[in-house]
Amino acid sequence: MSVMVRIPTPLRRMTNGKDKVEVESANLNELVEKLNGEFPGFKDRLVDEEGELRYFVNIYLNGEDVRFMDGLNTSTNEGDEISIVPAVAGGF
Repeated sequence: MSVMVRIPTPLRRMTNGKDKVEVESANLNELVEKLNGEFPGFKDRLVDEEGELRYFVNIYLNGEDVRFMDGLNTSTNEGDEISIVPAVAGGF
């Protein structure tokens, strides 16, 4: 099942400038592993040492935050769109 992954600007240097990549996966864990296989080091940017999504990274499946779904165990389907969004901090 092929899903479209939108790559945020800070991670595009790892994908040779690509802003979107297609990945075949049954769930987000598999997707992260495949991205890491194609773009070494990618997983370390998304997942911590315990295998959990890093607190400053948000992943959306078709516009829904996966933290409110099944996290990295969330299933993916053909045609799904994944958005990786690094947290943005700021203040006055």
